[in-house]
Amino acid sequence: MSDGPRILVLGSTGSIGCNTIDVVEQLRAVGSHDFQIVGLAAGSNVALLAEQVALTGASHVAIADEQAAESWSGKADALVGSNASAELVRLLARPGDIIVAAIVGAAGIDAVLAGIECRCRIALANKETLVAAGSIVIPAAEAAGVDILPVDSEHSAIFQCLHGECERGEVERIVLTASGGPFRGRTKDDIYDATVEQALNHPTWKMGRKVTIDSATLANKALEVLEAHWLFGLPASKIEAIVHPQSIVHGFVEFVDGSVLSQSGPPDMRTPIQLALTWPERAKATGRQMDWAALRELVFEPIDHETFPMIELAWRAIDAGGTAGAVLNAANEVAVEAFLDGEIRFGDIFGVVTDACVACPPQPATCLADICEADTTARAWVRTNLLSRAKA
Repeated sequence: MSDGPRILVLGSTGSIGCNTIDVVEQLRAVGSHDFQIVGLAAGSNVALLAEQVALTGASHVAIADEQAAESWSGKADALVGSNASAELVRLLARPGDIIVAAIVGAAGIDAVLAGIECRCRIALANKETLVAAGSIVIPAAEAAGVDILPVDSEHSAIFQCLHGECERGEVERIVLTASGGPFRGRTKDDIYDATVEQALNHPTWKMGRKVTIDSATLANKALEVLEAHWLFGLPASKIEAIVHPQSIVHGFVEFVDGSVLSQSGPPDMRTPIQLALTWPERAKATGRQMDWAALRELVFEPIDHETFPMIELAWRAIDAGGTAGAVLNAANEVAVEAFLDGEIRFGDIFGVVTDACVACPPQPATCLADICEADTTARAWVRTNLLSRAKA
């Protein structure tokens, strides 16, 4: 068994975090990699966090919700507050450690930057980090010699197809696949008054509430388009998306000579998580393996951009640059939260985000303060101007 680096799991009680712990435990059980989880960060689920500490032996935790932290009785030392995850990284991380960045939303950006400062590998599941702050994060990682390995299944697919194969100039385009979510094939009018329960009924993936709503609006694919721009250094014109309801093919890379490489596998997040932890090695699968005998068809359909306009907003944000991605992300986060809280209808999410992108034009993004200011401005504008109008 080869010794693996130490791991800090940020967002440990969410779907990606729980799957990460499962992958680590399975790799240890088969004697593949002796990873050690030393730190865990969570939002408010202190009961599950305590169970994870007992399982992993983590010495320290971070709890973002101060009220929830009052009931913490686990064995690990706790850091508390909105910036506790970044404090956890700066306290524990050593060069060569792995930071699994799975905190949902812009809240995870500072912790990723802290991991880069500590020269850790970043296993990135928090797409908002690059969507909002790619212009800061990517140069920082390059300067520090830090690898950012994508945990999203689609970006992991593109990463695998591109690795060692070509120069970026040989890439004609990349194509990310989308399941289509629960409203695939429906019209804009059909879904306008969709309920929270309907929007959370994803046909393929088991994810947290915010990410599942993003899948229903295809905002997740829009954020992935922006993330791909930063991960792979490609312009908007070379990044596309297509609906693939089986979620078996996760991405395509088309080269200038017409050749196409794709990466396939069952819809199981443990597979890209494991790859990000063990790369460049490949360990025996901890996730599901393909049942080729049961596979009957692979369907691909164009995205209906009239019903699902989020991806077009992402293309515009790439072209606009600066803080455009931060504004799109912030507006979407507030809109999704408002929908889940019953403040707006499902169909209002699209208009909220579109109007916010117009009302908060992009500014230069040269430091994290620029990103934070754009994020704050967009959130405030949405809450003040659009949510009250949407409820009318």
